[in-house]
Amino acid sequence: MTEGNFVDYVKLHVTSGNGGKGSVHLHREKYITKGGPDGGDGGRGGHVIFRANPNMWTLLHLKFKRHLKAGHGEHGSKNRSTGADGQDVYVDVPLGTVIRDTETQEVLHEITEIGQEIIVGQGGMGGRGNWHFKNSVNQTPRYAQPGIPGQEISITLELKILADVGLVGFPNAGKSTLLSVITSAKPKIADYEFTTLKPNLGIVEYRDFQTFVIADIPGIIEGAAEGKGIGHRFLRHIERNSTLLFLIPADAPDIQKQYEILLDELRRYNPELLDKERLVAVSKCDMLDEELQTELKAELDAKLGVPYLFISSIAQLGMMELKDRLWKMLNAEEA
Repeated sequence: MTEGNFVDYVKLHVTSGNGGKGSVHLHREKYITKGGPDGGDGGRGGHVIFRANPNMWTLLHLKFKRHLKAGHGEHGSKNRSTGADGQDVYVDVPLGTVIRDTETQEVLHEITEIGQEIIVGQGGMGGRGNWHFKNSVNQTPRYAQPGIPGQEISITLELKILADVGLVGFPNAGKSTLLSVITSAKPKIADYEFTTLKPNLGIVEYRDFQTFVIADIPGIIEGAAEGKGIGHRFLRHIERNSTLLFLIPADAPDIQKQYEILLDELRRYNPELLDKERLVAVSKCDMLDEELQTELKAELDAKLGVPYLFISSIAQLGMMELKDRLWKMLNAEEA
């Protein structure tokens, strides 16, 4: 999937169908001049239904679709005939889609399970025909219920990608390079900041044909929680990752300070992110000789306070150890 085809934010206007009118009809046929009421019910208005599609990864198919409108229910007719229901509109969306009310920003639904179906626009009920209102006092009612109008709502769809591990780091920290080495993903890689503007997903093949999913999230800058840089456009993708992998280059001026800045941005965006398992990978370790590595380890042991390891994506150092650590963290609860 090319970068331009990754769409994770869409606004839509949803209109469900109106219910059909109930019929006001009196039975008439040969030799029966004064038959009773036999007006049928109106049909239900069509629903607008969102359903999970595990084969989709983006909201691209909705990018240029601004209105979703379901069909109206048909009116009732004679002989107690019920009108046809309005046609439902089904909208396939990827797992991880959040549906919000555009005006209030309230989260209406979250689609996280395969096969899940959510009615966002409820079709109006059909009105009852006049035969329902017949009684001993009024034997020929000449009224019926109108159909109930459908719902109309403006919604916002946000995609929060579903991945086991989220890669967190400053721009140009080597996240895309790492993803390309340990998975078969082919993210855009260059030696300038913000090469990655959209999240990239990759499947890591582990021992015994087991796999887990890792996401390369666009780089964080200071102030991202307030919307600076790419801001909330990527921070929301971290919310669904069960483990966070912080990638900090070995040539950073202060590894601990960079880690604390990254952690603070996550805290300010959503404090619950700090409950996730965390691992720090010091990348580009092929630039360090043994003496420098020993000094750096002593410094990190004293100050960092979280598990860490040294890796190099280019030289492919520490790749298997990284996979082992991540796998163990992801399956700690099962163990």
